[in-house]
Amino acid sequence: MKKTWMWGLAGLLLAGCSGTLVEQAAYQKNAVVSLSNAGFESGLNGWSTSGSSGAAFTEAGGRSGSNRLSHWSNSPYQVATYRTVTGLANGWYTLKAWVKSGGGQNTAFISLKGCGNSNEYRAYLPTVTDGWVNLAVSAYVTGGSCTISLYSDAKAGNWANFDDVELSTGQSKLQITGADISSLPKSEAKGGVYRNSAGTVGDAVTLLKNGGVNYARLKVWVNPADGYNNKARVVALAKRIKAAGMKLLVDFHYSDTWADPGAQTKPAAWASYNLSQLNTAVYNHTLDVCNALKAQGTTPDMVQVGNEINGGMLWPEGSTSNWSQLAGLLKSGINAVKACSSTTRIMLHLAKGGDNAGARWWFDQAVANGVPFDVIGLSHYTYWHGSLAQLQANLYDLSSRYNKDVLVAETAYPFTLSSDDSLENIINTSAELTAGYAATPTDQARMLRDTMTVVRAVPRALGVFYWEAPWTAVTGNGWDPTDPNSGNGWDNQALFDFSDRELPALREFLNP
Repeated sequence: MKKTWMWGLAGLLLAGCSGTLVEQAAYQKNAVVSLSNAGFESGLNGWSTSGSSGAAFTEAGGRSGSNRLSHWSNSPYQVATYRTVTGLANGWYTLKAWVKSGGGQNTAFISLKGCGNSNEYRAYLPTVTDGWVNLAVSAYVTGGSCTISLYSDAKAGNWANFDDVELSTGQSKLQITGADISSLPKSEAKGGVYRNSAGTVGDAVTLLKNGGVNYARLKVWVNPADGYNNKARVVALAKRIKAAGMKLLVDFHYSDTWADPGAQTKPAAWASYNLSQLNTAVYNHTLDVCNALKAQGTTPDMVQVGNEINGGMLWPEGSTSNWSQLAGLLKSGINAVKACSSTTRIMLHLAKGGDNAGARWWFDQAVANGVPFDVIGLSHYTYWHGSLAQLQANLYDLSSRYNKDVLVAETAYPFTLSSDDSLENIINTSAELTAGYAATPTDQARMLRDTMTVVRAVPRALGVFYWEAPWTAVTGNGWDPTDPNSGNGWDNQALFDFSDRELPALREFLNP
């Protein structure tokens, strides 16, 4: 993504290899355990309640039926609605429930507990008021029984709704807990340092790995002015990534600079090429980078052909105004990847996390034009692309409609509204924030946790990538590759604070 301090928010909004296939869909639905009154159509029959009197009740407004369970009181309350399921064979079980919440609670979650050990396994409710979201949490059951709990510890007036509870065999877990770390080589070269939460300086890749990152995303530019994000830099960083035990996603921009919904500028060396020459250039560039990675034993596990290509790539020839030409360019890149590594997965990436109609239109065209791909990737920044409910609904629909795995290719959230350098940050006012989520380290972590939570429940969702986790404010590592004096408008959304210490959000990746 090209962040909007570069060309302005209006332009962005109006534009509107031998790997192995180990990543699987996040949730494989198996046998459903029979639960009476799972939709609360018979009130609280079959369920028990503990805690504040009257704070748990059923009322009209169910998701699929007439009724729902609600937690609410006009005074502070703690309440659990629960039931113990018996007769379970040993193995993994997944609890799913549809929820809505006005936010503000001290905590609210669905959980499995008493499943043969002392642990409680939780999925926390996000702040979502514009639609139902599905949550999923798994536990390994021994001893034949497990307790389902729907819990709220809340302030006066806080509310939560629950409906359509389901328990099934199998495990729900994100396979990808990823981060884009493309800015790291330049940061380190210009003096950037990274510290753990205690303040001890460490290797950034190692710190990210220890924080739960298992997949790194690197962008590739063709001939950038500053000499970073090119083939040589990507190949060098890929070696560190693989040595740390992470997987690798390579993000081809097919430009010398940022490519996104507002700009898909051809590389200078390709500026005069006709369509045939562009297809050849795309193929050769993609194959060259992939083969260089393969030669050193770091074949990419996944490749995205184009970055946020809502309107196509390599404009004007590859614009969506001429889908047959765009399809040809995409196929050139895809064919090059497969020539390098037949098992590397192909992702197509749009900045349409909450725009189901727009995403459907785009992928309908891709399918109609015979573009082969394995994964649908979406950027989803809640302050631009809509609510978590909209994201989840889009992922559900796209994975089903196209029979593909899906993931969030980019997301982020600020931990402060301040800036660590002289450049105004892209998100710097409270009016730009998402309702229910402040610009604090705690709420940055909560936003990442909640994004992972809604993605986890989607049957074919692979995971989440956090965009530019290490892009802290370092002099010389600004947004413009042509201007060494440019600043960084993203430093308040990194996963390291202004003292270079890792933020709590990073550790959310340890709970996939």
